[in-house]
Order: sequence, then C-alpha cells, then structure tokens
Amino acid sequence: MKTQKKRSDCPVSFSLEAFGDKWSLLIVRDLMLKKKCTYGELSKSDEKIATNILAARLLSLEENGIIQKMEHPDSKAKVLYQLTQKGMDLIPIIVEINLWAEKYTDIPEKRKELLAQMNADKEGFIKNAFKELESNL
Repeated sequence: MKTQKKRSDCPVSFSLEAFGDKWSLLIVRDLMLKKKCTYGELSKSDEKIATNILAARLLSLEENGIIQKMEHPDSKAKVLYQLTQKGMDLIPIIVEINLWAEKYTDIPEKRKELLAQMNADKEGFIKNAFKELESNL
C-alpha cells in the first residue's frame, strides 16, 4: 500500500485525505448498500460519475486500503470491487451521514425505507451490514 502524505496530524484531515472527496464515499456507499461491485455497475450510479473520475477514485480507494480488486468469476475482462475491513469500518459513518441528511434535507420517498430501517435499529442495521459484507470476503 502506498504511504499517504498527511497534510497534518489531525484525524479529520487524515480521514478526508483517504475518503473525503466528492465521489469516494458515494462509491463506498454503492459497494456497501447498493451491492454494486463492478466498474460498469458503479458507473451507472444516480450521481453520474465521469468514467475518468471513477477510475481515479477506485485507484485511490484501493491505494488507501478501503477497497480491493478481485477476479470476476464469470469474466476475465471484468474485476470485482469489494470493501476491505478498513472500508467496512466506514459503515457507521455512512449510517450517520444518512441520518444527518434525513434531519436536514427533504428525502425522496424511495430513500425513506432504508432510513426507517436505520432509525428503527441503528446498531442492528450496522451489524447486519457488517455480516453481509464479511460473508463476501
């Protein structure tokens, strides 16, 4: 893994260097919650990430140990992306960001079911997310 040059010793600054750009947490979200795992699937996300940005962010997330590439079982031309343990440790952060957004934003109906699950049993939601992702490691 590439050694990351830190701007400062601040934990928030370090975290932002690893995953704090405009796109990286959306990729983590898709791997975590939407079960997208190929480049093609990730490129079709609602946010319409440009392919060059997607490629750069995937590389950065891989270099930071947040995701890993694996061989696709059905195609040598494709790879699968999955969260590493370090990436899965972002689950509680993704949940909290969702709950924060719910508090301060009008959430579309299609997103409210997931938020209801998070609100009903946040710890259970987090444990289940970990369990699902760990079964893929």
